[in-house]
Formats: sequence, C-alpha cells, structure tokens
Amino acid sequence: MVEKTQNQAGWPALFDPFRTFGGRLADWLNPASDAKSDEKGYTITLELPGVAEDEVELTIDDGAVTVSGEKQTTREDKGETWYFSERQYGSFSRTFRLPTDADPDSARAELKDGVLTVTVARKAPAASTARKVKVAKG
Repeated sequence: MVEKTQNQAGWPALFDPFRTFGGRLADWLNPASDAKSDEKGYTITLELPGVAEDEVELTIDDGAVTVSGEKQTTREDKGETWYFSERQYGSFSRTFRLPTDADPDSARAELKDGVLTVTVARKAPAASTARKVKVAKG
C-alpha cells in the first residue's frame, strides 16, 4: 500500500506528483534496452533510431558498460502549421553492470538499423589449482 504525504490539514502535499518526476522523465528519454546472456557471453541491445555512430559513446569502467550520446533534432520550417511531434531528441545515458565473469577487453559494439548491439565475452574459466595431498600415517 502506498502512503501519501499529507500536510497538517490532511490534504496531500502539492508537490507529491513531482517527487518522482525527474526519474520518470529520465526513463522516458532513455533508449529502450534488452540484456541477455548465453554460454559465450553477454549481449546488450539498445534502440537508437536516428542516432549516428559518431553520436554514440561507449565506455567500460569498473565492471560497468555505459552507453551515452545525443539524438540531434532537425526541423525544416516551410510555413505549414505544426500540429505535434512524438519524436524524442536530446542526450541519453544508460549504464549496465557486468557480471564478474565478463571480459571487458573483449567488448564489441555494432550499430545497425537503429539498434546498438554490445557484446562482451565471458572470461575463460580459471585453471584449477587443486592438488592431491598424501595423507601420512601418524
């Protein structure tokens, strides 16, 4: 059950709808994404329609992949009435935490048909350091 903040008169505070507005706005502006894994590694895909390769920055730091960039707006005025626009423009940034067995040095990215695909291979399993110990009679 969600509790509403109320002032002394019992009415909800006027700013309640705006408390989480920043987070909701950021989610709305961020590109939609998917993340999956298989035996070979990890794949992250992001929808970036209208974003050119040179407008995307991909960094890997401290076990996290960050994709950021900006979708530029282009508008041509020809004297017609503008009714609405449902297209989104502006900066975006998404960060994804990599599992400990991910190999950040293997990261690759490809932008095709407005979809960015980031692949990161799994590290090779560490060689076993187990050894047999002979038990002596005491």
